[in-house]
Amino acid sequence: MNGSVLWANLHLLFWLSLLPAVTHWVGENHLASWPTAMYGAVLFMSAIAYFILTRVLIREHGRESTIAKAVGNDFKGKVSVVIYLSGIVLAFVAPWVSVALYALAAAWWLIPDRRIEHVLEA
Repeated sequence: MNGSVLWANLHLLFWLSLLPAVTHWVGENHLASWPTAMYGAVLFMSAIAYFILTRVLIREHGRESTIAKAVGNDFKGKVSVVIYLSGIVLAFVAPWVSVALYALAAAWWLIPDRRIEHVLEA
């Protein structure tokens, strides 16, 4: 644990703390374009902050560490960023499609990720 890890973690927590506010804004405005796009922007920035946190942790512990092996290439994280960016753009065309994409990403993350278990078993 060092200052870089703490700052990266605070960065992630900051973006996650905005989720209730943008969720409320989307709910109040019944899927209007700007609130829906901002919801996606907060999700996007949360994903970027998560990516930064994982990279800082890997740098701290080394490329051969357990966490580096468990994170791997982080396919889920990379695809999520693309989904969130697509949702932001589509919010101005069809906000309901954006919300469907955000829900798809959330559902995908609800599926248990076995990467850590596989690394710990090895």
